Amino acid sequence: MSAVLVFVDRHGAAADAGLSARTQELLTLARTVGEPVVALAGPLFPAARTGFGAAGVGRIYQSEQHELFDYLAAPKADFLAQVSGKHQPAAVLLENSAEGKEIAARLGIALSAGVICDAVGLDAGLGAQKSVLAGSYTVTCRATTAISIITVKSNSVHAETAADPAEPVVEAVSVSFGAASLTAKITERSAKPASGRPELGEARIVVAGGRGVDGNFGPVEELADALGAAVGASRAATDAGWIEHSAQVGQTGKTVSPQLYISAGISGAIQQKAGMQTSKVIVAVNRDGESPIFEIADFGVIGDLFTVLPQATAEIKRRRG
Repeated sequence: MSAVLVFVDRHGAAADAGLSARTQELLTLARTVGEPVVALAGPLFPAARTGFGAAGVGRIYQSEQHELFDYLAAPKADFLAQVSGKHQPAAVLLENSAEGKEIAARLGIALSAGVICDAVGLDAGLGAQKSVLAGSYTVTCRATTAISIITVKSNSVHAETAADPAEPVVEAVSVSFGAASLTAKITERSAKPASGRPELGEARIVVAGGRGVDGNFGPVEELADALGAAVGASRAATDAGWIEHSAQVGQTGKTVSPQLYISAGISGAIQQKAGMQTSKVIVAVNRDGESPIFEIADFGVIGDLFTVLPQATAEIKRRRG
């Protein structure tokens, strides 16, 4: 069985923190197409080691060199390139974040390997499924090189533990960093204010508001909190200054693929659809029954979001006691 290398960045993780949902999804996908092997940047605490074992990981290549964390993405690409050169995996899997895509691009150049981004699944032959043309089609892409480098969207795979857990063998790696990789250094870090909500890119439930909220995201945020969801927004809402741009979902914002996406007061223009059409279930709330969002919604409510959302929030809270 061919090895599939999964990149895991644990820098800053708490000692008692298990594996993130994204990491578990990548390991599950790796296990379905090959033998999961981990390239770990950061410490290996007992909780994470247990998680890797439960996911069937038999080998971990680990480095805690400060260059991996004090500089931008290039040193991480060097790390993966050297591990890949030694282990010769059939594929390298990374998160579909902005950094993950940059690392993938740099790694592709280093290994002369094909790079596929935005994958939502893999077949046994390492064919990567992608949703393209604003979700109108699903295509299968396959790299023609010896190694495939693939970034995978969050929530595309249901994370599962391995039928046969493993006891990982850990090998320390000393990375030789290229001079060009150490030209952009991180000079300062500041903690992001905690909202208590999951990250938009990895949330299993997203509640998003658009122009229809008219500057008041209160009902959207209250429903999100009742569901344990992330808050998203259309470009119109972020451009109006009603919510920060990091919440934007769409062609020029973040692409999400949650289990449930609730769209409130969003018309559903093609640019917005491009960022959320792969959601498993889409619920739309809009006063205009002719809005394009209803063309892709699994469930639709024609009504005022300021009436519908508070009722939904109250009912959820009542049922949860």
